[in-house]
Amino acid sequence: MINHFLKIVLIVSSILATKCLTGQESLVVGGGMQLNGNVFLRDSAIGAAGIPQYDHQIYGGESWLDLNLGYAGFSGGLRFDLFSNSNLLNPQSSYSAHGIGKWYLQKSIDKLDLSVGYIYDQIGSGIIYRAYEERAQLIDNALVGAAAKWNFNSNWSLRGFMGKQRNLFETYKSQIKGLAINGFYSPSDTSSWSISPGIGFINRTLDESIVSELAAILGTYETIDQIKPFYNTNAISIFNNLSWRDISWYAEYALKPTDIFYDPNAIRSLPKGQSSLGKLVKGQGSVAYTSISYAAHNLGLTLEAKRTEGMDFRAEPLLSLNKGLINFIPPMAKINTYRLLALYYPATQFLNELAYQADLKYGWKNWNLSLNYSDIRDLKFEKQFYNEIYSELSYKKSGLYTITAGVQRQIFDVEKYYGKGGAATVKTITPFFEVLYKLSQSKSLRTEFQYMNNKTDIGSWVNGLVEFGMAPNWIFEVSDMYNLKPVKGTKLNYPSAGVTYSKGANRLSLRYVKQIAGIVCSGGICRLEPAFSGIRMSLNSNF
Repeated sequence: MINHFLKIVLIVSSILATKCLTGQESLVVGGGMQLNGNVFLRDSAIGAAGIPQYDHQIYGGESWLDLNLGYAGFSGGLRFDLFSNSNLLNPQSSYSAHGIGKWYLQKSIDKLDLSVGYIYDQIGSGIIYRAYEERAQLIDNALVGAAAKWNFNSNWSLRGFMGKQRNLFETYKSQIKGLAINGFYSPSDTSSWSISPGIGFINRTLDESIVSELAAILGTYETIDQIKPFYNTNAISIFNNLSWRDISWYAEYALKPTDIFYDPNAIRSLPKGQSSLGKLVKGQGSVAYTSISYAAHNLGLTLEAKRTEGMDFRAEPLLSLNKGLINFIPPMAKINTYRLLALYYPATQFLNELAYQADLKYGWKNWNLSLNYSDIRDLKFEKQFYNEIYSELSYKKSGLYTITAGVQRQIFDVEKYYGKGGAATVKTITPFFEVLYKLSQSKSLRTEFQYMNNKTDIGSWVNGLVEFGMAPNWIFEVSDMYNLKPVKGTKLNYPSAGVTYSKGANRLSLRYVKQIAGIVCSGGICRLEPAFSGIRMSLNSNF
């Protein structure tokens, strides 16, 4: 496929060059480059050892070069991906490869929008389908295929797509097809209310080889646990956003009537009357999600609720972790930025989750107050997986300083989210404090401090940071994270220091880092990563 595409690129480039040289058309070119580099410095005391990078490779990194073109109503792009001894795909191993990571071509003809190549899209909030990229975890599940969108008018559209899901430089074997209708209605331009309804449909058809593999695995099950594999799985979603004055209400319901997926908590029969947890099951999946927001008079309030059951929807049923996810289920916990506050984050549960969240922001004069409450449980509302209470108060003296202080309380089920059988539930209380002081028109000093009181798992910690900024180019930072009261082992230090230089559209960062092992999350999609010790460099440039 890549060879054919490169031939097309050469032909199109020749045509574009000819027309540009003759002055017939103008060519718009843009893009960007991201480069990450790591130097791995072995430190067995914190667990930064035992993988190829620490043991013998020492260096590793990744790079992405994007090129986007616009010409005569056409838009297209190409991305080159490079991985060299990278730990991004799997933090426990090394990955090296290079090639064309993305290409696309788009054209609008009257009311019809056409696309081929690597396509990113979603239906509703993504509960039945979302093709997106999240480089921090090397998630890039673009649809490699074709899409068309018919715009009936400025408010209503119908779109359809089909293809295969991207798997690094290849694709998964299943075929994915989808349809979606989106609309908007308001009685008049001055009306106080409007609705944005929609409906979407997704079909996944498994390849013959995948069905045969499922049949072979299911054939080893005891008779009571056996199910017959099938080729097609469908999912449908109905959603709407209602806006009335200062209130916005979004609601979505998604249903996957029947699918085969792996349930780690399902009981599997074994010979001689024995049993164990975990097996392939056939079942229904559903998600009900709603969000109500109010924003006016210096007050912002958001209430969310979600019920998820059996909604593990993948390109192939035997995939696990973050591989081959067709859909995206919105997370239900606050995204924290302070280091200690973000150590424990609940990964979205696809099979069994009942969650709700409330977020309040209020500002008056020089003050701002933020409150957040989130709670995640099982469907029977008996087992609590996660709970967080967050409060933050800040005072800003215009042109001089900003002071922020708050406290977070968490309850985190380590057994559920880390897979540590029998581990005690984590209960933390973490106060935090930050001061941003403006030294002059171009210089600033920022300090932050957090203390985590934790009597289980990794124990209690303190973290501090000092950051000096010289606008518009330089930022210098020094931080340290220290295990004051370890539950087991010895007290350990995790110092970091770095410098960032920005000039126009270019940004260069160089940091020495020691990082504790833990969960790393992006939008509710999480994975457990080992400790890191070494030097990190990143370069971002746009043109």
